[in-house]
Amino acid sequence: MPAALHPYLRFPGNAREAFEFYGDALGAQPQFATFGEVGAVPPDHPESGAVMHGSLEVTDLIRLYVSDDIEGMSPEPHSPGNNITLAIMGDDDARIRSAFDALSVDGTIHVPLQKQMWGDVYGAFQDKFGINWQMNIAATDPES
Repeated sequence: MPAALHPYLRFPGNAREAFEFYGDALGAQPQFATFGEVGAVPPDHPESGAVMHGSLEVTDLIRLYVSDDIEGMSPEPHSPGNNITLAIMGDDDARIRSAFDALSVDGTIHVPLQKQMWGDVYGAFQDKFGINWQMNIAATDPES
């Protein structure tokens, strides 16, 4: 398999909630392993149920990873949304529109999903968890 980019998102304790939301919106089932399950912290530790690693395989080409930030585990403080943008691009109009509509619920739309000067349909928003997204639907008829 060729190398692929897999965005990895960190959350301040709500990774499971975020990935369950993303899974519902994108039609995929998230998988999780907690810090307690893998033995990174003792079972009675307050953060034993926090997500150490999670994955969401949307398609063969779209896979997201996630973890919760717990004290002492991350090299830098958590800063939601300002250091990553996730882009979904392609020519599947219905699927991309559906993803835009579902993921932008309770978020802030920066660019409505609409035809742009380059001919594609494009939109951008920040979801309710502070993650920035871009959606681009490739024009199927360059003359339209």
